[in-house]
Amino acid sequence: MTAEQWVEQFAKEVGADSPSSGEFDEVLKLAAEAAHSSERTAAPLACWIAGKTGKPLAELISTAERVGDR
Repeated sequence: MTAEQWVEQFAKEVGADSPSSGEFDEVLKLAAEAAHSSERTAAPLACWIAGKTGKPLAELISTAERVGDR
């Protein structure tokens, strides 16, 4: 099972919309920024926080880049 298939099935099981391919890529970009500018464990937690904000992914990625530059 690919990551996309797993995410689609998980979203279906929990009653949520699966991310579009663009959203999928942006979430991975956010996770990569968190993981590369900190410890890997920051990636899933950053994505969890991002999901709770409801803010656009582009804005959240920009914020993650600023945090990583500190």
